[in-house]
Amino acid sequence: MAGYLSESDFVMVEEGFSTRDLLKELTLGASEATTDEVAAFFVADLGAIVRKHFCFLKCLPRVRPFYAVKCNSSPGVLKVLAQLGLGFSCANKAEMELVQHIGVPASKIIYANPCKQIAQIKYAAKHGIQLLSFDNEMELAKVVKSHPSAKMVLCIATDDSHSLSRLSLKFGVSLKSCRHLLENAKKSHVEVVGVSFHIGSGCPDPQAYAQSIADVRLVFEMGTELGHKMHVLDLGGGFPGTEGAKVRFEEIASVINSALDLYFPEGCGVDILAELGRYYVTSAFTVAVSIIAKKEVLLDQPGREEENGSTTKTVVYHLDEGVYGIFNSVLFDNICPTPILQKKPSTEQPLYSSSLWGPAVDGCDCVAEGLWLPQLHVGDWLVFDNMGAYTVGMGSPFGGTQAFHITYAMSRVAWEALRRQLMAAEQEDDAEGVCKPLSCGWEITDTLCVGPVFTPASIM
Repeated sequence: MAGYLSESDFVMVEEGFSTRDLLKELTLGASEATTDEVAAFFVADLGAIVRKHFCFLKCLPRVRPFYAVKCNSSPGVLKVLAQLGLGFSCANKAEMELVQHIGVPASKIIYANPCKQIAQIKYAAKHGIQLLSFDNEMELAKVVKSHPSAKMVLCIATDDSHSLSRLSLKFGVSLKSCRHLLENAKKSHVEVVGVSFHIGSGCPDPQAYAQSIADVRLVFEMGTELGHKMHVLDLGGGFPGTEGAKVRFEEIASVINSALDLYFPEGCGVDILAELGRYYVTSAFTVAVSIIAKKEVLLDQPGREEENGSTTKTVVYHLDEGVYGIFNSVLFDNICPTPILQKKPSTEQPLYSSSLWGPAVDGCDCVAEGLWLPQLHVGDWLVFDNMGAYTVGMGSPFGGTQAFHITYAMSRVAWEALRRQLMAAEQEDDAEGVCKPLSCGWEITDTLCVGPVFTPASIM
């Protein structure tokens, strides 16, 4: 099959063979390896990404998804998303190079960083990347000098006061300053074509999207009044990546659709985009981490003795990864990772108060505490779900320099759906398909819908 992804890029698994089964095989192999060196490794279910995409098409049919490369830039992820026809939102030169290297055309790339280095603006200009974001006068001046033909998207601030990650503290212009920037752009002969926003990650209130879309409508009117041809609405990100999120993706989509119908009704000529990262990759990745050391700490407290008369103890386990690596969500998202044991303990096995610590020699590298686990041993493997966001690739907050081994897997059903979509796209680039209702659950079915064919055209 022609395209970005080939069968050699992943392990083909049959229905009924789970990621957990594959992990069991891989951890067994790692434990039996002759080397004493152990390292965490990932299993990525590319089929889960395919399912998320079909769910997106069903819930937000008017929105074209762009993948935020910073979230997870591993090759398998980029290839399967390119195969699905997504555009790519890049924050720097390295990310632009990465997606262009796998063959993504410049017309499907947004340079979505409001504060850019001049050298990287020049790189975008040289390589045909036209759509750039901005939120201040200095950025306009840099673009005038280094990329005068760019099409600019004005990034506005939002009320993200309830979000876990508040981007408006760093990016976005207030509504009252928008007219001034739009006027300056017009005087500088810079073409502003749209507006973007980002409500931040972990926002518990879907109405934040509705309010931001209403604000964008006002800025569109300002821009049109000043002579700008406004036709791009970028909804940004902040979409949840797990089923257990406080607000479900379907709830957010419902609010967005209602706001779009009100402020940007169908047929208005506006190209609506979204920049999704966590949504696509969080639940697709599972990591296995090895216990490299342990110690038992006696809790010498009066009256705190176990039934057998022994002194109460807590067990401290040291892992080969910590909060300065793949468990950075503990610091940034206030998450307490819960391990999954490779072997289910029997009901007779006693449980002990336990904590998990990373390899850093400081007191902050605590992955999880307050756990009740059976007696584990050095060399045992712990498994953690929902580990796809900001853990591998350039998106890791602490550099992403370590190359983790990733085993990509996909079910035959998901692969066949992908193949059919590509063949349909090649045969009927301009055909409009009718999409049957899709399951938004985690299990892909034999009747996966492959239409409408989703192949974003040029942004311009």
